Amino acid sequence: MLPVAPPTQQTNPQVSNLCPVLEPHRLGITVAPSTVWQILKNAGIDPAPRREGPGWAEFLRSQAQGILALDFFTADLLNGTKVYVLAAIEHGTRRIRVLGATEHPVQAWVVQQARNLLMDLEDVGTRVKFVLHDRDASLTAAFDEIFRAAGTRIIRAAVQAPRMNSIMERWVGSCRRELLDRTLVWNQRHVMIVLREYEDFYNTHRPHRALKQAAPLRQLPEGITDLDSVPGPAARSRRGRDPRISPGRVDFRHPQVEISAVMLGDLVTEMSS
Repeated sequence: MLPVAPPTQQTNPQVSNLCPVLEPHRLGITVAPSTVWQILKNAGIDPAPRREGPGWAEFLRSQAQGILALDFFTADLLNGTKVYVLAAIEHGTRRIRVLGATEHPVQAWVVQQARNLLMDLEDVGTRVKFVLHDRDASLTAAFDEIFRAAGTRIIRAAVQAPRMNSIMERWVGSCRRELLDRTLVWNQRHVMIVLREYEDFYNTHRPHRALKQAAPLRQLPEGITDLDSVPGPAARSRRGRDPRISPGRVDFRHPQVEISAVMLGDLVTEMSS
């Protein structure tokens, strides 16, 4: 039997480069990757251009300082209604911004939130090159045009691919676990109050591994090299070290505990005498 050349994109545009793998697999035949590579090479088919360029993770790391991710999430009220919250996070600094909450995310409201966000970014001197969001129907073309007018490129995540917007999705999960799942929210105004509090906590107090345990708006202090210049128990123990403690041993005792021990020693001495 003469071998039949598998269909390729050159002979049939509707056939992908995976055809040499899929067709034998349907017959129960396993084809090695090197065999597929040799078939494509003999047919003169080059690898897809995206295979030769950087991957999605490399793109996010290299362009982190210019990426702004957005997403909608919902919060349940005590009366059973849902409130849609729009939030944005900067990939480079991990700073979160809760833009607003509404029960009806119509186009006019969403477009106004985009304008407000651009004004806030301009006030702090932040320049955004890419805006990343999913294919939510509320994020309309008019919403994207606000950013395009400012020279920003819009990147829409693939369908059912939350990992493409993983940083934003991770923050939504943290907000649910740490706040919304533990708080009884009364109304829309109450939602914004608790979210503003969590936003301030996230930006000024919560440590991040990507920032080496710093917060987005609170940098880590410089390393301490001279303990004598630092007030507190560390400096006191360094200036007045107990001679009964060996040089290789560190004294972690609290000052009140140390005073009590001295008083107890004096009491024992008086009783023995």
